[in-house]
Parts: sequence; structure tokens; C-alpha cells
Amino acid sequence: MATSDVSPNSESNESGKSTSIPKVKLWTMFRLGLFQMALGIMSILTLGVLNRVMIEELRVPALIVAGAIAMHQFVAPIRVWFGQMSDTKPLLGYHRSGYVWVGAALFAIVSFLAVQVVWQLGLSLQSGSWTTQSSGWTLLLALVFALYGIAISASSTPFAALLVDVSDEDNRSKLVGVVWSMLMVGIIIGAIISSGLLRQIALNAPLEVVQTQVNRLFLIVPGMAFGLCLLATIGVEKKYSRYTMRSTAINREDKITLGMAMRVLTASRQTAIFFTFLLLMTLSLFMQDAVLEPYGGEVFKMTIAETTKLNAFFGTGTLIGLSVTGFLIAPRLGKKNTTKLGCIAVAVSLIIILLAGTTANPKFLQWSLTLFGFASGVTTTGALSLMLDLTAAETAGTFIGAWGLAQAMARALATVSGGAVLNLGKSLLTTPLLAYGLVFATQAVVILLAVSLLTRVNVTEFQHNAKQAIASILESELD
Repeated sequence: MATSDVSPNSESNESGKSTSIPKVKLWTMFRLGLFQMALGIMSILTLGVLNRVMIEELRVPALIVAGAIAMHQFVAPIRVWFGQMSDTKPLLGYHRSGYVWVGAALFAIVSFLAVQVVWQLGLSLQSGSWTTQSSGWTLLLALVFALYGIAISASSTPFAALLVDVSDEDNRSKLVGVVWSMLMVGIIIGAIISSGLLRQIALNAPLEVVQTQVNRLFLIVPGMAFGLCLLATIGVEKKYSRYTMRSTAINREDKITLGMAMRVLTASRQTAIFFTFLLLMTLSLFMQDAVLEPYGGEVFKMTIAETTKLNAFFGTGTLIGLSVTGFLIAPRLGKKNTTKLGCIAVAVSLIIILLAGTTANPKFLQWSLTLFGFASGVTTTGALSLMLDLTAAETAGTFIGAWGLAQAMARALATVSGGAVLNLGKSLLTTPLLAYGLVFATQAVVILLAVSLLTRVNVTEFQHNAKQAIASILESELD
């Protein structure tokens, strides 16, 4: 068993450093949450506006839309690289913040480019048939969304690692609850702002009107998101980060390789179990991403502004779920039982969303989405807290990159699967309601499969075994 040579004096010095670094207060937690708020606002643009515009207004097949949008998640393997880079290569003088700022600037710019390509794709389809031009614009749109995903990865993975750096075990659950609550605040705010800016677009409005209003939206919102990212992080790393005293890799940055990082990730079988659970859980939570707004438009006859606002109801429910879970449910039930409870609630709420379609009543859909949001909030808080417990402080960026990889790949698969299942449903079933219902029923089955894996997750085993294995890997690779 490898052990590190640490003298009593060095332990004392480290303890002194620890006490000299202040703990993050509630105000700083909310400030950090502004970054997640920005991501929530941005998510409305791609999965609350563009998906509806392409499927309903431009008549692009749902599977094509889902596949193109999902490209920003399919580039997720780069998250591991960005996480490892933020562990080992400072940018703009910081291990985490520099990556956050550069990535935020890039995703704001690329999002506007994406919507311009969407209009060109729409023009190529005006003849009513798929052309070579349509294929070319689709490929370009997929490429732009891939660039968007790279920019998101460059900022969000180091940010998640920053949360590990600035927190301790005793306040990490609260930090997670606050920060991810702000993600939902962003979704709510983004839905309200987007709905307001798009209110002039009536049902079946001319494409020119749609284009003008959506272009304005994609100029205003990304600029706002970039400002929030800066406000969230400037000065935080310098004041609160414990990275320099925790990481065994800090002064040996140039010798850490990606291959070694992957060895670290496979140091415990618990990481594989939890990785698979995250895949299934995320797949279930997000299969409706590309089809929810079209569901509102086709089954409930709602306008673009109305379907965009559905995200506010989902976000409100999730916000309540995150807040209640972080402060009340998780401390009482424990992280694992909280996650299990949330998964079961998700399955129930998905069936209610399906039943809402039988009424064609928008109010019923809004209520059911609020319930689904609450269940998702409970699940997410429990799972994120478990994720951070299964993150080794020595290589936090690498671990966060791996978890981000699992979630992003699952979201990509979820988006594409949602479009594919919808297309399948429309070809096999007699009504739009049944086709959309097939998507929601599939989600319910997948989340129950995730629960069966969750029972095998053991944080204690990870903490006992992984730390020694990681220390051995770091010593053998870096000495």
C-alpha cells in the first residue's frame, strides 16, 4: 500500500492553511448559483425555442431536430479533458475561473450562429421536400451545436470542480441545493423572458415574423448569460478555493497525462456502478426535452410563447424540489434514499403527463409538469450529492469531467431517443397523443431500471478503496 510522506509539522501547516481559508457563506452560494442560472437561461433557447420552431414551424423531422441539437451533448467526452486540464493547467492565472470565462464567451457567440443556420435549413425545406441543400445545412447545424457543446463543457466542468474546491463535506449538500436551485431559477427566468419576447408570434405566424423575434431573443439572452457567468465567479476561486492544499497533483502539473486520469477514474468499481446509474437516470429525466414543446403545440394547440412558458412550470417545480430536498429531505432520509424516492416520483409524474394529453387541457399539463419538476428536483439533489461524495479531492476536475460525461452523453441519447421514439410512435400509432405517450411511458420504465442500480451504490466502499488506489496511481505515475 502506497503512503505519502507527511510529517507532523506539514500536517499542522495544512491545518493552519485550512483554517485560514474562509468557508463559503449562503450569499456566496447564491452568487455561485448565478452561473447555473445562466446555463438554465441558455437551455431555454435550444430546448425550449429552437426545437419547437424547427419541428412545428419549419417542419423539420423530429429525429433530425433531436439529432442536431443533441450534438452539443455528444461532444461530452471532451469534458474529461477540460476537467483534467483545469486540474493541471491554469488558464488566465486560475485553475477553474479562466476556463469558465472563456467558455461562457464562446457559448454566447456560437448560440447566435446556430439560429442563423436554422433559418437556412428552413429555407431549404420551403419546397416541401428534402434536398441536398437541406442535408448540408443539417450537417452544418450539427457542427455548430457541437461547438456550442464544447464551449459549455469548457465552462461547466471546471465550474463544478470549483464547487468541490470551495466546499467541505459538511456544507457541500447545501451548496449543491442552492447552486442547482439557481439553475431552475434560470430556466424559469429564461422561459418568462423568452415567452415575453416571443409573444408577438401568433399560431401559424409568417416565417418572417418568427425569424425577426427569435433573432432578437438570441441577441439579448446570450449576452445576459455571459454577464451572469462573470458575476458568479470573479474573485471566488482566489478567496475560497482549497485546491492547492488538497491536490497531490498541484506542483507536478506537466507530468499528468490523460491516460493517468482514466486510470484514476477506474480505481473503484463504485464509479462504474454510479456512472451507469447516472446514464439511466439522466436518460429518463430528459427524453422529453425535444418533444415537450411540440407536444403542447400539437396535442394542446398552444402557441410558441405558451409552449416556451411550459419550462417555467417545470422549473418552478424543480426549484421547490431542489430547495426542499437540500435543506429538509436529504438530511433526514440520506442521499441514497432521497435519490430513490425521487426516481419513483419521476415515474409516477411521467404517467400523469401522459394522462394530461387525454384532456387536451393546458392547465392540467402545466400542473403535471410542475409535479414532474418537483420529482426531478428531489432526484437531482440526491444524485448530485452522491456524485460529489464519489469524487476524489485529489483529482476533482477529472472526476467531475467523468460525471459530466455520463450526464451529457445520457442527455444526448435522451434527446435523440425522444425524437426517435416520437417518430416511431407516429408511424405505428393512430393519434399524436399515443405517439407522445410512448415517449413518456418509455421514460418511466428507464427510471425504474435506474433505481435497481442505485441499490448497489456504496459511498463507504468508494471512500475506503478509491483513496488508496488513487494515491498509489499518482505516486507511481508522478515519481
